[in-house]
Amino acid sequence: MPYKEKETVKLYYSIGEVAEMLDVNASLLRFWEKEFDVIKPQKNNKGNRVYTQKDLKNLRLIHYLVKERGFTLDGAKKKIKEEHKQLHDRTEMIDTLKDVKAMLLELKESL
Repeated sequence: MPYKEKETVKLYYSIGEVAEMLDVNASLLRFWEKEFDVIKPQKNNKGNRVYTQKDLKNLRLIHYLVKERGFTLDGAKKKIKEEHKQLHDRTEMIDTLKDVKAMLLELKESL
């Protein structure tokens, strides 16, 4: 089985890094910041947005609802208010399953 190092977890991510992780434009992240109360990135001394792990989880949740499930922004806001904890658990499970699938596909290719 191939050895895979665990990703290093940073305390803060730039808007460019987050946009690349979610495969969206930075402008969309700034738009979502205005639309959703759960996204509150801090700003560094230069005034650049820096996202924490909590912000990243919330952005992944919004991305899941809007981009993958096809929710409208209003529908996503309502769903987050009603089922915040359950949605976080569900998106974490989906991310884990995607990682397992990628690992299995990598293992299959190495055979």
